[in-house]
Order: sequence, then C-alpha cells, then structure tokens
Amino acid sequence: MTSSLKKVYNNLLKLAILCLAAVFIYNKLSDNTNLRNFKGLISELSPTVISLTLLFVFFLMLVNWLLEALKWQYLVRRIERIGLWRAIESVFCGLTIAVFTPNRIGEYGGRVFFLSPRKRLHGVVAMGIGSLGQMVLTNVIGAVAIGWFLFSFIPGNTLFFGFITLAILLFSAFFLIFYFNINWLIDYLLRLKFLQRFSKFFRVFSRYEKVELMKVFGYCLLRFGVFTSQYCLVIKMLIPSLPILSVAMMVFILFFIQSALPSLDLLDVGVRTFTASYFFSYITHQDVAIIATTAFIWLVNLIIPAILGAPFVFKLNFFGTNRN
Repeated sequence: MTSSLKKVYNNLLKLAILCLAAVFIYNKLSDNTNLRNFKGLISELSPTVISLTLLFVFFLMLVNWLLEALKWQYLVRRIERIGLWRAIESVFCGLTIAVFTPNRIGEYGGRVFFLSPRKRLHGVVAMGIGSLGQMVLTNVIGAVAIGWFLFSFIPGNTLFFGFITLAILLFSAFFLIFYFNINWLIDYLLRLKFLQRFSKFFRVFSRYEKVELMKVFGYCLLRFGVFTSQYCLVIKMLIPSLPILSVAMMVFILFFIQSALPSLDLLDVGVRTFTASYFFSYITHQDVAIIATTAFIWLVNLIIPAILGAPFVFKLNFFGTNRN
C-alpha cells in the first residue's frame, strides 16, 4: 500500500470514528428523560449547593481519568516509554471510540494506536492487566456489599448467613489470588498447543512483579474511591436524609452488577438505572432522583470525556509509527 493511500485510509477511519461517536451521543442525549428529570430536581435546590457539587463532580471526573492515564503510563513503561500527556491523549481518545463499541472494546484500540506498531499487541495485554485489576477490585468490594445487603434486608437464619459469609470470603480470595498470581493462568494456557504461537504476548503478563501489580491495584482503588464519591455527592445533594454508608454500599452493588453484564456504553445507562432503581428502593422511595443521578453520572464520566477525546482522534495513525 502506497503512503498516499495509507493517508487516505487513515483519514477515512478517523472520520468514521468521529461520525459514529457523534451519532451515538446525539441519539442518546436528545430527548433524554432522565437528564431532564435531573435538571428539574436540582432547580429546586440552592444554586450555591448545586454549583459546588456539580463542579466537584466534574473535577473528580478529571481526577478519575488522570489516574487512569497514570496507570496506563505505568503499565506500558516496560513496553514503550510514553509521557503523561500522551497517556492522557490516548485514554481520552479510547473513550471516544469506546462509546459506540460493545463492552468498550474500542478503548483498547484508541490507546494502543498511540504506541509504535510493533508494541501495540503488547499494549493490549498491558491494558488487560489494568482492566483485570479494576474488575477484581469491583468484584471483591461488590461481594462485600452484596453480603451487607443480604444481612440488612433479607431475612435468614444463622446457617444462611454463615454460608453467605463463607461464599464471600472464598469468592474474594479467588479473585485476589488469581490477580496476584496471574502467571499460573499463563503457564496453563501455554500448555495448549494452539495458543503457544502467542507465547510472546502472553509472556507480557510475566513481566509484572507482585509489587507492580500492587501499585496497579492501588491506582484501581483510587479510581474506585473517586467514582464512588461522585455518586455519593450527587445522591446526598438530592436526598440529604440518606445515610452515607447505605448509599456507598448500594453504589458498590451497582458497580458489581454493571461489571458482570455486557453492554454498550450508551446503552449501559439503562442497566445502571434499572439496577440502581431496584436496590435503592430498599432505602428510599425517591426513585426518580436515583435514576436521574445515574444518568447524570453517566453523562459526566462517559459522554463528556468521549466528547473531550474527539480532537485526539486526529492524532491516531493506523498505519505508521504514530509519532505525531
């Protein structure tokens, strides 16, 4: 393929990505009942409280994705050294592509195409480690929250609650042991002949020592704290009477169930609102406020970053070295 033809295809792919993202975002934002409900709910509150809360929630969104960029930069340092700003560009570009792709698979492409061509498949594996850390954390904390929910709202005897406690401990231990000993899985997979040809990519996992996995886990924990705080701030603004512990636990359950269900980011808001509506009904009857909150957080954490990432799509280079 000639360089001029590569350039044409490169520009067409960028244009297609931006068009798809724009169409999906427009379709979901136009005539959004939940966002209109949120606007109506906050119109009854103090303008100072609204401004401070929403500004802080937006600030936390930036902190959240900065932490993700730092994590990404740390993960790929053994593969290719990239600066913090380049890591930020790749993260936001990935969010633009993720918004219209199933299970946010496009986020991988948005990031790894900021790496050199020979490093991109390795970058996919490195990003997978970061996603795995976030999944493990979400599952462990979510399991504890499910246990709290059962103990608090579901009647049962001592044997039942003993079984639940044991199940949570085993479930959490499995995920933590799996994450910090991922080489066990790699060694097993490489025994399969049809996977042995990919051994050099699987071996990327073995480059990360436990102390490095712990640092990645730390980034995941900080991010988890950030987006939990966003939910708690908005819900407490709309329903001040709710106990903060109960709100946090319900949010943990929401994250847990979300992570287990395949979805599109732009359809994921339906999963979020349904889950939040069901579980929060045990602590409040203000269903509209809870659903409106999930829609607003979805807007701040996924849609706004996807829009902010649009200019970085122009820096993608699908066929070259991508040293723009």
